[in-house]
Amino acid sequence: MRHQPVTPALPRVRRARPRTTAQIRLPDGRLFEAPVGTPLEVYFKAINHTTHLAPIMAALVNGELRELTYPIERDADVAPITLADSDGQRIYTRSLTFLMLSAIGELYPEADITVDYALYSGGLYCVVNGRAPFTATELERIEARMREMVEADIPIGKEHVPLEEALRHFEARGYTDKVTLLKSRKKDYLTLYTLGHARDYFHGYMAPSTGYLQQFALRPYGNGFALLYPRHEQPNVIQELKESPGLVSIFNEYGEWMRLMGISNVGALNEAQEAGRMQEIILVSEALHEQRIARIASAIAQRWPRVRLVLIAGPSSSGKTTFSKRLSIQLLANGIHPVPLALDDFLVNREESPRDENGEYDFESLYVLDLPLFNSTLNRLIAGQEVQLPRFNFITGRHEEGSTIAIGKDEVILIEGIHGLNPELVREVPPECIYRVYLSALTQLNIDRHNRVPTTDTRLIRRIVRDATFRGYSASETLARWESVRRGEKKWIFPYQDNANVMFNSALVYELAVLKPYAEPLLLQVKPRTREHIEAKRLLSLLEWFVPVPPDHVPDNSILREFIGGSILQNYFPQLGTQREMH
Repeated sequence: MRHQPVTPALPRVRRARPRTTAQIRLPDGRLFEAPVGTPLEVYFKAINHTTHLAPIMAALVNGELRELTYPIERDADVAPITLADSDGQRIYTRSLTFLMLSAIGELYPEADITVDYALYSGGLYCVVNGRAPFTATELERIEARMREMVEADIPIGKEHVPLEEALRHFEARGYTDKVTLLKSRKKDYLTLYTLGHARDYFHGYMAPSTGYLQQFALRPYGNGFALLYPRHEQPNVIQELKESPGLVSIFNEYGEWMRLMGISNVGALNEAQEAGRMQEIILVSEALHEQRIARIASAIAQRWPRVRLVLIAGPSSSGKTTFSKRLSIQLLANGIHPVPLALDDFLVNREESPRDENGEYDFESLYVLDLPLFNSTLNRLIAGQEVQLPRFNFITGRHEEGSTIAIGKDEVILIEGIHGLNPELVREVPPECIYRVYLSALTQLNIDRHNRVPTTDTRLIRRIVRDATFRGYSASETLARWESVRRGEKKWIFPYQDNANVMFNSALVYELAVLKPYAEPLLLQVKPRTREHIEAKRLLSLLEWFVPVPPDHVPDNSILREFIGGSILQNYFPQLGTQREMH
């Protein structure tokens, strides 16, 4: 007998009542339910989140970054963002800055505070205007008031106001930088945050209340003071404040450059563009760069012939390649012939490369280099001997024989690479033979007195444009790799920056205005609901403040040309003077 196929039972459909609750699903699969409109903060306070070693500062809701005050209106996938995440630290730092400004406004209303730049140890360097710098006793009083406000857990409010109202508010406060900035704003509203009697604009999200801001300290620093906070790598530790005279000096120099050009913030830069001054700003910026490079070359010349090795190091997208070539030209003008050596040719055979914690090759490690061979080669060249250089074959992953060279008495060896400031790189080379240059784009052009443009963001935008222009990478691919790049910098570059004989700031006051038309289309292509999209939105929001500047007046030897193209130095290699290839 043939069996008749069994028709599966249809799911039972019934009429439902409107739900009065919404559910959130956490990354570990747990579900939680609350009335529709319940803020994220309420969910997290009710959830046992002891697994989080750092405080929750925000959350991803269906892939979008949201403040903890965000109401959950419908079912959603939610992932906490803590102080251990970059976005969480930005929210913490921004909120802590507002707390500090509010406390100072209560205690010392005559003080006008500028948040100047970030400190490597985890903090912000702040300057007091309108009165003498705060004393240690005054900083203790401000810190004590901040802790009282944290204990009181005061709400941080948020309001959207018409742009005209925001302009009137800042005009009444005497915040001319914010007024100038807002004159070029395209949107007809502005988001302001409130804390007690304080009301201000901040570029980005905030914590919901002061109770989230448990860890901080105020310390005298330079001509101002430092607001210290935990770094996201160690979210429960306030790092010891580390003095860095070289960085302080380079920031002071850049500040002086900005004053020379009359550009103190983004609003002033936009005004210069609208007034037709941008060609002048560009040419003066580039002249200041050239002046600084010439001084570095002169300093090397003064130590020559004792100095035979120049090491150039800096983080990603600092402009090391263009800087090295411009320095080479200035050295030639001083009668010194640079002999460039490639660190990549001294890589160990690939199978001998160190591995990271995941078992993958760690190509950013110092020990990916054959240090004994490298040091031996340098010492023999410095001694005037002929040396056969290695050449690394990236296809086979092994050493091959390269050219045989010797250097003359009027030549110096020039090496560019991330490890140039690490003493271990050249531990067998006599220190008196070495001159070290640290290079980075240390942006000091801020949105306004309370909102910084992070130096890291300038380098990231440079890299996004360069990777698309020269390497065929999308903005998503560059953003996905950036955190790994940053980890390598923090491990192998930043700890050694104070070993430099000199620091060079490759930032250009006008560059984000030029980079904007290149970067925006790339960032707009990043796929929504991804972590890269969150970064892309943040960078787009930053670039919104800049009036775009066409690249026409950017000189063809500018460091900026390394990223946007059109550099006259792209195919330039130093003439090597008395260097000779031996057969």
